[in-house]
Amino acid sequence: MSSASFSAWIRWGGVLWLAVWVPTYWIVWGWPSFLRLCNIAVLLTCIGLWRSNTLLLSSQAVSSIVADAAWCVDVAWRLFLGRHLFGGTEYMWDKHFPLWVRLLSLYHVVLPALLIWSLRRVGYDRRGWKLQAGIAAVLFALSRFLDPAVNINFAFRDPIFHRAWGPAPVHLLVMWLGLNAVFYWPIHFVFARYLGQPKRLPLQGAGTFQ
Repeated sequence: MSSASFSAWIRWGGVLWLAVWVPTYWIVWGWPSFLRLCNIAVLLTCIGLWRSNTLLLSSQAVSSIVADAAWCVDVAWRLFLGRHLFGGTEYMWDKHFPLWVRLLSLYHVVLPALLIWSLRRVGYDRRGWKLQAGIAAVLFALSRFLDPAVNINFAFRDPIFHRAWGPAPVHLLVMWLGLNAVFYWPIHFVFARYLGQPKRLPLQGAGTFQ
């Protein structure tokens, strides 16, 4: 945990967001949606901001930057060109769900900028990618017990070829290695090179708001 903390409005803003976002997603999308990597990132980021926890923030930055950028590109592609580039954001045009609920997913636009800003303030913990790799492994395994048709975290079919890569353990290992190779390791390398180490400032007292 870094001793550099965030202002009260940032910390309480995260709490208020969760107070709206969690029950809404639970009711509309169901509890399995909270096993999605992108939604876990929201929860852990808000906790990281509240506790000024550099390790949590670092792990979710490793997890979210590329994934959220891909989400934004796919939404923009559909909005301006009329079709999806990658897929996975079709629900944003599904009128069975209220527009305001779908618009809550715009956190994908805000989260990368928020995480980068927070790491510039408190520094990047190089253990972040290891923690996130462990979180992803657990979520992949749990997702395998959910509905194959929903394919949460691509635990049954990959997002490009839409196929399974062998029995469950093999497929999950392939997906986990691919996630690390394409998403986590490159982002970790960039952050480790260009962001500072976690700041260890003299403690100003537990629970102090700045």
